[in-house]
Amino acid sequence: MALAARGLRSWTARQALVAAAAATAFGLLLGVATVLIPNSLFTRDIPPTWWSYPVWALTSVFAGMLAATYVRDRSEADDAGPGDRPERDPGRFGVAGGALAWFAVGCPVCNKLVLLALGYSGAITWFMPVQPFLAVGALLLTGLALVQRLRGQVACPVPAAVKEAAR
Repeated sequence: MALAARGLRSWTARQALVAAAAATAFGLLLGVATVLIPNSLFTRDIPPTWWSYPVWALTSVFAGMLAATYVRDRSEADDAGPGDRPERDPGRFGVAGGALAWFAVGCPVCNKLVLLALGYSGAITWFMPVQPFLAVGALLLTGLALVQRLRGQVACPVPAAVKEAAR
């Protein structure tokens, strides 16, 4: 966690701006689609639970911060080569966390995939009680992806030129 905190402290104003913009965009997308933000585009048959709003907000913040970790400093852009991709991509955890958040805070009977798989009564009986666990999973996955990306920003980065010289 100390490396992740150091990575966060090393952010530029550009990364902070990208984090705010991406968090807002993700929050609006998720909020409108799941009707946590009341709108005329979508409807919701079952009102949101009390925990949907904090999960929505935290997932949006984590997703925005995660997106900002992919913004490189202008000085780093010249050093990077095509082989600089990490072996395990934490972005996959972030995408999975975002998808889980959508299932967690969405209306259980308005979700066409759930409705198709379980039917109306199955969505209420089986899927609705699972949603809090999906919410915890969403927060854990996006949080884990964010911590991994932040740690990677300060954990002994090696420029591409040095890697090539070592080979």
